[in-house]
Amino acid sequence: MTKPSPDQASEASGLPEFPVTRPDSRPFDPDETYARLRAHAPVSPVRCPAGMDAWLVSRHEDIRSVLTDPRLSSRGAGSMHMLPSYDRCDPAPGSMIQLDGEEHARLRRLLIGEFTMRRMEALRPSVQRITDRHVDAMLTGSSADLVRDFALPIPSLVICELLGVPYDGHESFQRDSEVLIGFEADAATRDAATRRLEGYLGELVVRRRAEPQDDLLSRLIVRGEATENPPTVAELATLGVLLLVAGHESTANMIALSALVLMADQERTAALRAAPDTIGTAVEELLRYLSVIQFGLLRYATEDVTVGGTEVAAGSWLVAAIPSGNRGEEVFPAPDTVDLRRPPRAHLAFGFGPHQCIGQQLARIELQVALATLLRRMPGLRLAGPLAPSAFKHNDIVFGLRSMPVLW
Repeated sequence: MTKPSPDQASEASGLPEFPVTRPDSRPFDPDETYARLRAHAPVSPVRCPAGMDAWLVSRHEDIRSVLTDPRLSSRGAGSMHMLPSYDRCDPAPGSMIQLDGEEHARLRRLLIGEFTMRRMEALRPSVQRITDRHVDAMLTGSSADLVRDFALPIPSLVICELLGVPYDGHESFQRDSEVLIGFEADAATRDAATRRLEGYLGELVVRRRAEPQDDLLSRLIVRGEATENPPTVAELATLGVLLLVAGHESTANMIALSALVLMADQERTAALRAAPDTIGTAVEELLRYLSVIQFGLLRYATEDVTVGGTEVAAGSWLVAAIPSGNRGEEVFPAPDTVDLRRPPRAHLAFGFGPHQCIGQQLARIELQVALATLLRRMPGLRLAGPLAPSAFKHNDIVFGLRSMPVLW
């Protein structure tokens, strides 16, 4: 077993920087460092952009272990290791992804019934209606920006309808969402974006308490009030922000990137178009291959633990490198190859363990509907020209595209 802490290793020789560089010629692939780490140093000390040292965990099995170990805390973590500076502090009330144990379970219990497979499948016709409407609008012309005109508005509309959030405020909340999933804004700008979103959702919670409607937010209020410890307005507002931001950002970027992957290989696309019943399997492969939570998930050791044969001291940070785990050779043969017929395996695109993405079934449905509809209704879809490196979101929590001009 290895015993030195990241700080000790840093003092001895200086730590390598957290890997963030994608190959110029292969923008879908994570930093090449991960393959070397999986082979030779699967639990390796690194210096994170936020300034802390952490253990970078790169193998699939070890990542699953990190994400299920109750001694490895989510409190105040998330993806904060990528911020320019970060001081660990208590999360805001209702910040479910940064809570542990019963604090986390109490809020998750309120939500879990809203995101069952049966409830999500019932939304499929609505997702199809929204998708068809946007394809209809694009087909009135001969070109579009597939991000602005298709990938972003579809999940935004779906989550707004589900939550009961008026869509007429989408431009404002999308701007604030972009601030929160990026790493370039300073702390004051991030705090202001958070306050605007929480204020907006807080006002909506107060209105729904007074006049409940047939939406998720109203049902959360009613369900919460029936418990021994009802959620506060602040908790519900923070939960609403989490659902609103997470409910459109990752799916929008997955739709755009997946379309780009399909357009890059017409033979592969034709095979999928000829077998539309395989879209579910194809989506699982795209989720694995793209792994849009590109810098992994941060955890904090509350006591001494052993991860992948490495002793990790209490007080250490760990990063579960999701993109690396999804390229693990021991789980996924030829992992750097897109195989849309690959049997679905236990990919980590939605995380793992108690914090696994609660909206994953909705995301799957949105991806299946959006991609199948593009394949069926826009068979001539193609890029309007080569994409510049600046089109990709290399410095955001969620990997994706800022724009994608297309023709058909």
